[in-house]
Amino acid sequence: MAKNLTGFGMMINKLKQNPKRIVFTEGSDERILEAASRLLASNFLVPVLVGNADEIQKASEEYGYNIRGAEIIDPENFDRMDEMADLFCELRKSKGVTKEEALKTLSQANYFGTMLVKMGIADSLLGGATYSTADTVRPALQLIKTKPGKKAVCSCFILVRPAASGENEVLAMGDCAIIIKPTVEELAETAVSTAECGRVFGIDPRVAFLSYSTHGSGKGEDVDKMREAAALAKQMDPNLPISGELQFDAAVAPRVARTKCPGDPVAGRANVFIFPDINAGNIGYKIAQRLGNFDAYGPILLGLNAPINDLSRGCNAEEVYSMAIITAALVDD
Repeated sequence: MAKNLTGFGMMINKLKQNPKRIVFTEGSDERILEAASRLLASNFLVPVLVGNADEIQKASEEYGYNIRGAEIIDPENFDRMDEMADLFCELRKSKGVTKEEALKTLSQANYFGTMLVKMGIADSLLGGATYSTADTVRPALQLIKTKPGKKAVCSCFILVRPAASGENEVLAMGDCAIIIKPTVEELAETAVSTAECGRVFGIDPRVAFLSYSTHGSGKGEDVDKMREAAALAKQMDPNLPISGELQFDAAVAPRVARTKCPGDPVAGRANVFIFPDINAGNIGYKIAQRLGNFDAYGPILLGLNAPINDLSRGCNAEEVYSMAIITAALVDD
């Protein structure tokens, strides 16, 4: 489906002009090997596969994938491991990590791969084919850390489906995977970051902070939180069209918007949706995916100093391929 995704051609052209190196922490996984062989054939990304070289080569031959040109790095014989361990200790000095503890931790592919990005050996990382989300995100938070001015890491999903016009309908939804109960500040930051990500996919963002209330029609702490978050997001990015709080029908249906909030420039036309908590976000994007026939790309992690993304353990090779392009294209040149 990657070829049908709005913005994908733009991303690939960007990568062709300046190819990136992307770490795959599960180098011998069949899905990773299939995606890596496709990326190598396209010649705009260099896969860096973490694991034992003999095992990875054997697996690629058994599965029938050509990974010639990929770099394979084994934590057990990495020639810069001493340097990596020293840097790891420095990054974790507040926790009093010893060199011995660092070496033990760095034997794990998720930490080792993250340090390859931290050291500039690779530009980005994609993991989670066999790891949990927490096992991908934790090393990133500890070692890559957040961008200057960003207080939290959040996530978004990009949802895509063909439209009657022949073009794709593209939406962004956040946060659906990381922050369980976001604060006002985290919601506002999520909105700005999700809109920024949406632009990469060709979205001209119009942001709706979702609630069970539209402009004061309902009462409660959750309503107040979304209204305050919308106001704060407007302060963070005064040029970003934002409205909230809005019920979903008021956010997407022009007829409802004319009745519930006439004159609102976002209502009825929203394409970036900010959910009040992870329950609503996770349920919302999956309803769109399963009942609305949208393809869902993500979670795309936002706010880190380098692009680190997480795969679903149920992913297929097509999803790995698509997420690798998305992840690498988010590298700041």
